[in-house]
Amino acid sequence: MSNTSLGFIEISGVVAAVDALDIMCKTSGVELATWERKLGGRLVTVIVKGDVASVTEAVETAAKKAIKKPVAKGIIANPHEEIMRLVNLSASRFMNKQAEADSLDERTIQEV
Repeated sequence: MSNTSLGFIEISGVVAAVDALDIMCKTSGVELATWERKLGGRLVTVIVKGDVASVTEAVETAAKKAIKKPVAKGIIANPHEEIMRLVNLSASRFMNKQAEADSLDERTIQEV
């Protein structure tokens, strides 16, 4: 993961976070690494990954053009392995929740 950089946008509200993520993904070649919702979704941190130039461009553009001003933003070029472990842990929790939701949807469809 030596060529991977991380970009962070912390913003108020899920809608604003999705807007910021859309801007970041359309701006440059970054992809969603994970996201975290705190305070019932009132504060959302979106984490993207990619090469350092793409991540920098994505974060800066989203900070300027998002529907709300970010609470915080940051870029980590070549993050330490412990930072990557933390991001991967967050991503695995997110994926597990998604898998559970998909499983519930399938069961609901089968019951109907």
